[in-house]
Amino acid sequence: MEKELTELFESVKRAADASVNSPGEEERCIDALKRLKEFPVNYQVLVSTQVGKRLRQLTKHSSDKIKTVASDVVEIWKGIIVKETTKAKKNGSVSDSGKADSADTETNNNAKSIQRSNSIKSDQNSAPHKLKFEKASTALNPDKPSKTQTSTSVIIEKSKVIQTTTTTKTLHVEAKVKVGNSSSVVGPPKLTSLVSCKDSDRDKVRKIIAEALCKVASEVNEPELKEQVNESDPYRVAVMVETAMFEKWGKSKGPQNCKYRSVFFNMKDQKNPDFRRKVLIGEIEPRALLELTPAEMASDERQEKNEQIKQKAMFNSERAAAPKATTNEFTCGRCRKKETTYYQLQTRSADEPMTTFVTCVNCNNHWKFC
Repeated sequence: MEKELTELFESVKRAADASVNSPGEEERCIDALKRLKEFPVNYQVLVSTQVGKRLRQLTKHSSDKIKTVASDVVEIWKGIIVKETTKAKKNGSVSDSGKADSADTETNNNAKSIQRSNSIKSDQNSAPHKLKFEKASTALNPDKPSKTQTSTSVIIEKSKVIQTTTTTKTLHVEAKVKVGNSSSVVGPPKLTSLVSCKDSDRDKVRKIIAEALCKVASEVNEPELKEQVNESDPYRVAVMVETAMFEKWGKSKGPQNCKYRSVFFNMKDQKNPDFRRKVLIGEIEPRALLELTPAEMASDERQEKNEQIKQKAMFNSERAAAPKATTNEFTCGRCRKKETTYYQLQTRSADEPMTTFVTCVNCNNHWKFC
């Protein structure tokens, strides 16, 4: 079931990514989401595959249709998790109440045994003809020391049991309220430290990535992003990223050292917090991170400056070229069209005519003549 669910989600993810450029892929993605919506899942499958967490990314897709269907699937899965968690909590409370009842029964049995032992002692110490009088006096006079101490102890033990049972029920109600108001997908517990792989070089890479990802919590101020960051596990993500890098590039001190350094630089860059955040919350998956160029990993500000530099360089290169004019006086020898542009340059001595350079607008054919 886990393998089928993962394959179905991967098909949804591929169709969603392709729908940006191909409208036909949008319908394919919606059909796959509907199949995913009807797929039978449970708490254990969702936790082991982490599909619910990855599906939340599609709720922010540019397509409204994909966004709506993905949100419906996420809500259905949330309901399944809440229902199974509440059921598990309820079973736990029933067992607790059973323990309290057994404790109460045991207390009553102990009290009865104490009373029996006291009555037996009184019978042994008294004469047979005083037995009826002893029982009557016990019933009429409850202030006898031995009987009073026994009854008092029983009352105290019962009150303790009742108080414990009430506390258990109260805690159970609070747990149900918390589960009912929960809006996040339950996942595996967060790691408190890095997982070592017994390789000093790989452990060092994991440490560098984890230190960078741990900074994200203090850099995010928006409530929605803050919630996503708090749900993410920086140590687990660091291990996943390092594992993907090692599987594709090999050791960090090998021939791919420059690629490792490029990732480290952009991870630790103080002016590039968005890149760290996207890696942590899963917008950039570990496998996709390895395919990014240094320009794509740069911050938005740096990319904007690079684009300005590129546009300025293109403008300067075009400005230095000879000005072009449009005419229909020349016929292209390839497509036989008369839509052309041309410019003239003095390529020979001054007493020679200028050279004319012609370009066909339709087929981009070039020729020149004097």
